[in-house]
Amino acid sequence: MNWSKKLLAAVSLGVLVTACGMPPAEPVDRTEKATGIDTASDWGKFVDSFLTGYFARNPDFAVYQGRHEFDGKLPDWSEQGLADHTAFLEKTLADAQAIDAATLDAEQRFERDYLMAVARGKLFWLKQADWPHRNPAFYTGTLDPSVYVTRPYADVDTRAKAFIAYARGVPKAAEQIRSNLRTPLDPYAIDYGVNAFGGYASFFIGDARAAFADVSDAGIKADLESATAEASEAMQGLADWLRTEKPNAKVGYALGPELFSQMLVSTEMVDLPMAELKAIGEADLKRNQQALTTACAQFAPGSTMPECMAKLSLDKPEDGPVAEARRQLPELRAFLVDKDLVSIPGTEEAKVEESPPYNRQNSAYIDIPGPYEKGLPSIYYISPPDPSWAPEVQAEYIPPKKDLMFTSVHEVWPGHFLNFLHANRAKSFFGRLFVGYAYAEGWAHYTEEMMWEAGLGKGDPEVHIGQLANALLRNCRYLSAIGLHTGGMSVDQSLAMFREQCFIDEGNARQQALRGTYDPGYLNYTLGKLMIRKLRADWTADKGGRDAWKAFHDAFLTYGGPPVPMVRAAMMEEGTPKAVF
Repeated sequence: MNWSKKLLAAVSLGVLVTACGMPPAEPVDRTEKATGIDTASDWGKFVDSFLTGYFARNPDFAVYQGRHEFDGKLPDWSEQGLADHTAFLEKTLADAQAIDAATLDAEQRFERDYLMAVARGKLFWLKQADWPHRNPAFYTGTLDPSVYVTRPYADVDTRAKAFIAYARGVPKAAEQIRSNLRTPLDPYAIDYGVNAFGGYASFFIGDARAAFADVSDAGIKADLESATAEASEAMQGLADWLRTEKPNAKVGYALGPELFSQMLVSTEMVDLPMAELKAIGEADLKRNQQALTTACAQFAPGSTMPECMAKLSLDKPEDGPVAEARRQLPELRAFLVDKDLVSIPGTEEAKVEESPPYNRQNSAYIDIPGPYEKGLPSIYYISPPDPSWAPEVQAEYIPPKKDLMFTSVHEVWPGHFLNFLHANRAKSFFGRLFVGYAYAEGWAHYTEEMMWEAGLGKGDPEVHIGQLANALLRNCRYLSAIGLHTGGMSVDQSLAMFREQCFIDEGNARQQALRGTYDPGYLNYTLGKLMIRKLRADWTADKGGRDAWKAFHDAFLTYGGPPVPMVRAAMMEEGTPKAVF
């Protein structure tokens, strides 16, 4: 989902510094109105300085949040720019650690810990994992121009001018990316880059131009034609260069056990032995497989598990998943209200659209405007099958209705969309801007099972199978991430696990196995879900159990999106954050 700009863009707080000979960032308005931060306190000034420095170095993130004075800008991905970003984060972290906790109130101390947690996470990807030199996926989300193309934050001419400025910057970005990526590259990283950068190349001279068809100014139209042609050529050149590197490729996607463990500590505050983490995932896989066996015995008596799942797949929406999802969303919202499961702030609704061709790595995702935007819609995107696949594989890829229902739960009601309705109103402005991977995906995945437990489907085994199909997909992501990055698992073995243990169709299984090579954090769906379920059980134990679910959900969502162990420590008054499953 495109909210990953919130999740992956790391925090660099502290004073704005000039490092590594870089020129000072362009000045921006530092008033409270511009940043949303109360600068009356020293802590407020500290966070305000962080935003100033961070937005200047990550203008794409600033634009995504609604700071349109940064329109058209891309980050500096030169070696000097990367070094500056790293130094900024390191100084930020040191300055935050040096603050005397006694000078902060409880909320400020929590926010400081939150900032440092996300800063450590960003530094991990920049420095320890060395993602800018190893992984094309480091760049593809930042290059995403959907904010200009699909978000109506201004009139079409204004957005076209911003898009043109962005497109003019793409050739330089492509040069920096090519310079950064160190060969020999992993073959799966190459394939990902070829598809992603090649997709952008097609997008620039196709859908991007079509998106601005209403522009009437001849000068803007001419600039659009030339800028998109240059951007397309640059992206295609990058894709072609990667393709020429394929014969020299060397398998090297695995982080290795040490770095993988460090990833979990740095990004999610999870510090457990790898064997224990694997056992936790295997236990949840077994729990869901057993539940599926029971549900299939009711839904398709005497059938094998693949036959049961095949029967589920027979009930597909005749008019396609986009139309079906549009029907599902009002029903899911009404269920939340009827069961009084969680508060729904505001009156916003999410729209449903087909995902654009350049962004179809996942079957579904949601694009949610940031807290600086006002009155703009969120878009729940659903991807069609890859037209290069065999017809039967394409047909398999279309989700059945009950499976899609829990994707709609995950993305909208009460998953990501509701999470961000709360996050965008969080007391901590930092919590509005930065929402972590395990928090966001853990919450969205947690809500799937929670909705079933609350009575969605009224005990219908077919509905339960739809929920379990989504749970099993995330179980295999969890175990695939551990296997691919710490256990010597091959992509083919990962694909086989998705097919045989989690009963995923071939197209999705291939997509998910490949995703594990460039997104080792995709275990966070199950990781976050299990931590949230345990926290709910412990927090509600002396508050009425099931009767306290709404209070738990409302309390959990007030934090924005820090590492789940931080939320546990605050809600359970445990002091030191720790991961509990």
